[in-house]
Amino acid sequence: MSTPIALSIVVPVYNGAKSVGSLVEALSGLEVPGGLEIVLVNDGSPDDSLRVCRELLAGARVPLTLVDLARNFGEHNAVMAGLRQARGAHVITMDDDLQNPPSEVVRLWRHARENDLDVVYTFYAQKQHAWWRNLGSRFTNWCADVLIDKPKGVYLSSFRCMSAFAVQQVLRYEGPFPYVDGQLMQVTQRIGRLQVEHLPRQEGRSNYTLRRLIRLWLNMFLNFSVMPLRISAMLGLAFAAIGLLVAVIVIIEAILTDTPPGYASLMAAFLIVSGVQLVSLGMIGEYLGRLYLLSNRKPQSIVREVLRGGPDTARQD
Repeated sequence: MSTPIALSIVVPVYNGAKSVGSLVEALSGLEVPGGLEIVLVNDGSPDDSLRVCRELLAGARVPLTLVDLARNFGEHNAVMAGLRQARGAHVITMDDDLQNPPSEVVRLWRHARENDLDVVYTFYAQKQHAWWRNLGSRFTNWCADVLIDKPKGVYLSSFRCMSAFAVQQVLRYEGPFPYVDGQLMQVTQRIGRLQVEHLPRQEGRSNYTLRRLIRLWLNMFLNFSVMPLRISAMLGLAFAAIGLLVAVIVIIEAILTDTPPGYASLMAAFLIVSGVQLVSLGMIGEYLGRLYLLSNRKPQSIVREVLRGGPDTARQD
């Protein structure tokens, strides 16, 4: 399986039993000079996805790899497991829900090749997601502009194309909290964008709950920048300066006037300062907790088995 091919397509599968078959069928019919392969990663899906993926191996018309994870680890962890099996000169990652039309795959791959780009992100004229998820995506992209040196105008989409060079550098990260986009920003500045179509979801609903989105945002917010700690320090200095100013004013008032005790203002100041302290301590605690899990070698993912099918000789790892 060491023979290089032109394009690998990595698809994390979670609750995708009803859509992954149609996706693989459409991808298998694409014309890619140099050949393509498909890598499916079953991310501990609770539905029938694993059985469906196993059946797809038997009738695969292109090289197909199935990576079965021991439990659910999350989308970016599953993508990392898939990237480790990919052997293409370029790798495209996409979801299993058919919201990204397979017909856009070749156009995305050609755009990356013709413009000599390490990464090409897709963006949409109109996203077919719920309003709250669109709002969360805009907030995450704004944070990424500040924290991970993201080029202006680039939308961090899971439908992306990467060169083999970029993939190799991303895979150097072995920690338990991968954030593929943050790792890519540390690797290269050859980053482009391409507008593609975004379709309504055909089956079920999004697997991203508010909790999962917050967890993903924390991976970006805390793993690739010390900016949160700097913000905490700046807030501390700002409130210390305000506290010093208020103390001077209170002393002057006490000398010049007969001022009654200000319970309300005292409580307001106490609550504000206490809130800032708790947020800062929580942020520091999150950093320490992640270091603790890293030192205890929390796994990024655990692969139960790797199955291969298609024109190449099938084998099991």
